Amino acid sequence: MAGDQGSTSIADFEKSLEELEKLVRDLEQGELSLEQSLTAFERGVKLTRDCQQALRNAEQRVDQLVQNSDGTLETKPFTPDDADQ
Repeated sequence: MAGDQGSTSIADFEKSLEELEKLVRDLEQGELSLEQSLTAFERGVKLTRDCQQALRNAEQRVDQLVQNSDGTLETKPFTPDDADQ
C-alpha cells in the first residue's frame, strides 16, 4: 500500500488482504527458508497494520441512520459503542 495510510482505497485494502492470505499460506506450508519466512513475516506484519489502519479510517466514515422519537430520520456518526445497542 502506497505510503499514505489516510487515502487507502478499497482496492488497495483487498489487494493487501489477498497478499496477506498468500503469505500465511506460504508460511503454513513450511517450505520457505528461515530468511524467507522472516521476510514474509515482516511483510505480513506491515500488511496487517496497513489493513487495520484502513479499517479504522473506514470506520470513521461510517454513519448510521437513526429514527428519532418523533419518527424523523437523521444520520449520526457511528461509534463502536453503538454496535452493542
